[in-house]
Amino acid sequence: MSEPGTEVGALVNELELAAEGLRKGELDADEAAGLVDRCAELAAQLAAELDRQARELEADSLAPGQERLL
Repeated sequence: MSEPGTEVGALVNELELAAEGLRKGELDADEAAGLVDRCAELAAQLAAELDRQARELEADSLAPGQERLL
């Protein structure tokens, strides 16, 4: 497992760079559309990573012998 926050930080940085590229307004329509798609991919990866970390923290917080109820 990577250090907590490392992957999140990398994804956030890449997302911020992509957003900055879109804000500059120097891209043609196809490039902008591709960058918007990349932002959506990054956001999905970020959400999945945050969810994974939250589940891991939750599992670590259970007392020994306890199970999470569904």
